[in-house]
Amino acid sequence: MSQDRARTKPTATLLCVGLDVPGATCCASLEEAAAHLRDVTFEVMVAAVPAAALLHWPALSHAVLDTAVVALLIETPAEAMLAALLERGVQDVVVQTDAPVEALQRRMDIAVRRKALDRAARKAFATDLATGLPNHAQLLEHMTHLLALREREPAPMAVIALRIEGLATVQASLGAESANVLRRKVAVRLRASLRASDVVASIGNDAFLVLLAWIDAASDGERVATKLVQSLCQPFNVAGSDVAVAVSAGLALYPEHGKTADALLRRSVGQAASLATLGQDDFANRIERGPSVAANDDAP
Repeated sequence: MSQDRARTKPTATLLCVGLDVPGATCCASLEEAAAHLRDVTFEVMVAAVPAAALLHWPALSHAVLDTAVVALLIETPAEAMLAALLERGVQDVVVQTDAPVEALQRRMDIAVRRKALDRAARKAFATDLATGLPNHAQLLEHMTHLLALREREPAPMAVIALRIEGLATVQASLGAESANVLRRKVAVRLRASLRASDVVASIGNDAFLVLLAWIDAASDGERVATKLVQSLCQPFNVAGSDVAVAVSAGLALYPEHGKTADALLRRSVGQAASLATLGQDDFANRIERGPSVAANDDAP
């Protein structure tokens, strides 16, 4: 089983480096700040250190992920240094001689708001808004990180692409919102059929991808793919009607079928596109027996 464990860090408001601010977490050096950031997520960090020291601080990339970093400098930096700090994710640069306490507080507030907007924009960019699932770009980023881990800690994994037919029919007969509802129900059913460690992503209007972060054997990938197809072949209730979709699944295994995200995606998606779909032909027979809606299929 995977040994990765999610850890939620406590949060705090202000981390100061080279400053003594009442009520804040204060430290004398960037190295000490890095130790604090490993254990606590801060809303804002004010660093009163030389610009070059902050720019070459090894923990800067980690700090700017969740924290609005404000550089409080003794003198105005050169344009190249200022640009480099902003490119590395520093939210604001303040020169001490131009920053009375009230102005610095205002700049800190702006930096926090700017960081929140940046975080929201990154989340929107990484999410399929119709389903709430990670989108293609976020999936590629996640797979790249996971594959880098697999190079150091070898373990088999599987990628399953699922092509869905029937969404266009629902949109034509019941409207665009009903088609979106159906996509959300497909997403919910997929998510309910998998482990918490597995990833479900939307890679197109009629395609989903499942990443099995670890499996014990190649047969596990085939078993899960079959299970997902069978689950999606059960009818969905949309706008008071039982709706069927047809599904085809493609499978790619790591490392047998590739060691890059692109290779695994191309194989699984290509295979799903080349196979006949299953599910709609015998829908009438299921209706005669009565609908068989999968558990946890109650998304609006």
